Amino acid sequence: MVTRKRILSGMRPTGKLHLGNLQGALKNWIYLQGQQKYECYYFVADWHALTSDYSDTGDIQGNRVDMVIDWLSAGLDPEKSTLFVQSSIKEHAELFVILSMITPLAWLERNPTYKEMKTELSGKDLSTFGFLGYPVLQAADIIMYKASGVPVGVDQLPHVELTREIARRFNFLYREIFPIPDPLLTDFPKLLGIDGRKMSKSYENSIYISDRGKILKDKVAAMFTDPQRMRRKDPGRPEICNVYTFHQIYSPGEDVDRIRVECSRAGIGCTDCKRQLSARIAEAMSPVHDRRDYYLHHPDEVRAIIENGNARAARIARLTMEEVREAVRV
Repeated sequence: MVTRKRILSGMRPTGKLHLGNLQGALKNWIYLQGQQKYECYYFVADWHALTSDYSDTGDIQGNRVDMVIDWLSAGLDPEKSTLFVQSSIKEHAELFVILSMITPLAWLERNPTYKEMKTELSGKDLSTFGFLGYPVLQAADIIMYKASGVPVGVDQLPHVELTREIARRFNFLYREIFPIPDPLLTDFPKLLGIDGRKMSKSYENSIYISDRGKILKDKVAAMFTDPQRMRRKDPGRPEICNVYTFHQIYSPGEDVDRIRVECSRAGIGCTDCKRQLSARIAEAMSPVHDRRDYYLHHPDEVRAIIENGNARAARIARLTMEEVREAVRV
């Protein structure tokens, strides 16, 4: 019996996590695990990684562990959150098959992120059933644990709404097993990549959680700023500058105010502004990097955390599928 509200979210292990992942998802996950009313489940969505990387799977296994190390480094606590790997819980695949039988094709074709991801990953052949049907697997991931909430950004709302529709349809066709999950919206400044586009591994424009030292300094130095500020003496427009957005997250309030004023009257140049930013990011990320170093040197501890999380998740998944099989009579 669930005594606290259960929430669930996951990430695809397609490479290193970047600061956009940290601010947009991980910080909220960490906050939620500290709330007594929530029972948190966070999973490595390695089957979802196959939707785009099915032809080159060599990195997925290593990325699974690296992702969990990033999670732990950021502050997820395995004593407060269950961290597990999707493919280790085979019941996800079974529920996915059942849900795919009752999900209308039109629901998948109208998914707004379907076309967006095909454009972003235009170099890959995504004309597969797995790519079209991944929202059904996502629904199986969520309702398997009878999650009442899913922490997401605004861009992920369509996915949660589709999960809600699939859960309602299952409950209507068979019997009421699944709660209808609500989105738990996160509100954060959107961090763009160093080239001004969406921060994405596929665009090779990311500042990664693991970046430090010269790598971090060089990436910050390369960040796009106000395109109309061509010379040091030109006034800037901090409200459209990506560097200023980063300052709003990583710099103290008094520094942010000073930079806004000085930039607007050309009292500070972009090079100095970036130099200050790289120092602030390094300072803020120092405890994260310390934890990362610890877990990199204790791989057995990381493996044990994953195995324990898998065991906890599997117990719930087995009970859920017993109910599902009885309801569907298969």
